[in-house]
Amino acid sequence: MGIQGSRALFTLLAYSVLAASGCVDETIVLRNPDLYTELPAAAEGFIGYTDAGARLTVCGNCHVEKQGDWLATGHANAWKGLQDTGYASESCEGCHATGELGNAVTELAGHGATRDPRYQDVQCEACHGPGLTHVSDPSGTNHPLAPLQVAVGSTTGCGECHQGNHTPFVEEWTESRHGYGAYAPLYRTLTGCKQCHGGEAALESWGIQADYVEKGTNSLGITCAVCHDPHGGPNEGQLRFPLGVPDVDQNLCMKCHQNRAVPNLDLPNREPHSPEGPLLLGRDVGWLPPGFSYERGTVVGTHGSESNAKLCAGCHVNAFEVTDPQTGGHVFTSTGHSFKAIPCVDGEGIPTGSDNCAKTATARSFTSCAAGGCHGSPQSAATAMDLAQSRIADLVSELNAVLAKVPAAEFSPTDNRFTSAEGAKFNAALGSDPSSAVHNPLLMEALLIASINEVKLRYNVAAASAVVLVPTFSLPAR
Repeated sequence: MGIQGSRALFTLLAYSVLAASGCVDETIVLRNPDLYTELPAAAEGFIGYTDAGARLTVCGNCHVEKQGDWLATGHANAWKGLQDTGYASESCEGCHATGELGNAVTELAGHGATRDPRYQDVQCEACHGPGLTHVSDPSGTNHPLAPLQVAVGSTTGCGECHQGNHTPFVEEWTESRHGYGAYAPLYRTLTGCKQCHGGEAALESWGIQADYVEKGTNSLGITCAVCHDPHGGPNEGQLRFPLGVPDVDQNLCMKCHQNRAVPNLDLPNREPHSPEGPLLLGRDVGWLPPGFSYERGTVVGTHGSESNAKLCAGCHVNAFEVTDPQTGGHVFTSTGHSFKAIPCVDGEGIPTGSDNCAKTATARSFTSCAAGGCHGSPQSAATAMDLAQSRIADLVSELNAVLAKVPAAEFSPTDNRFTSAEGAKFNAALGSDPSSAVHNPLLMEALLIASINEVKLRYNVAAASAVVLVPTFSLPAR
């Protein structure tokens, strides 16, 4: 079959000991194995398993490392997983086997056309498409590439299976900032923006040299395969980087959510931009007023501590089941891929995709807050959030009011100096995002109080209101 490469070759060493002469005759015989038996005509070029019992794909005979990683994924156990549910039916098999779903093929093929066990499980070809041509001539340029683009209703890529009421990953992703914010074409090629807003630039900046259908077009947003490695790997959920590491350069979410957490004097826009990771960890975030009493990294809220093992994802990947209160039957599965920590829900508890509902335990789901052990109930979580946001909002208003009394010259971006007023303004902008009060209310309160006191002292301005400038949240010992 013309299979190339040493990994595709089996070596047989036959040793014959010639007693009469005392010599050893070593004969090395190399042969191409029969990687697969004759394919069903209806398979349309899908080759499937070499050994279904061992779950050895034909592709895996050469791509040994990928085969090994894939074996540890849910895709490699997709068929058994379906059978184990007790609800297996033919209508489910398309997404638990290898055929026309997930790739560019549109007609029945592979398992869908043959029901041959060699196509069970979600193998390489489920994403890459039929491999017969490539296996027949692997030295050619016919490498089957997988698509990474996803969309609701798509007939190719991850979304062809990972959508619908059963697993609405794509629908929820579409409602997220990953799906419509970072997905905006404008930012995919801009220097300084593209590494987090463009899927192709993100993968390149992470040192991932994979080939895929859209590569070179800059058309890829932050889709499934930007965060998840389709081939598998050492991290939970096939993620390219871990979730629970308190390091902005190694934590998957924080690799992007760490930009402009401290003032950057080289930029015309000195306001914070996506500083959530450093704020959560209390490290390298905000402007520290003179005499600020706490070292970086010492003021950390519960959300950024070991109590929240998955850090960002502990709140923002909020997967839960919605059941009928009368029967207990399944109504809806939320995958958490809207990345909204407290999504708005309808009367049944199903996420609506809106962000404009009231911040109450009835209008939103606080499931992640209570399920993680941080809060005793959804209501207590809602109350804690309301108190924290109200407190930080009051301090931001006070800081902005005293800053309004400072001479305009103290805010000049061209005078080659960075003033206390500019630093305090940065902290006010940091606190003005309501999520800052949730990510780290302790540090945010301390920074704002210190900023207000510094502005009052430095510029001899009076307090704007009677807001209390004593910490109301418990802080580490000084």
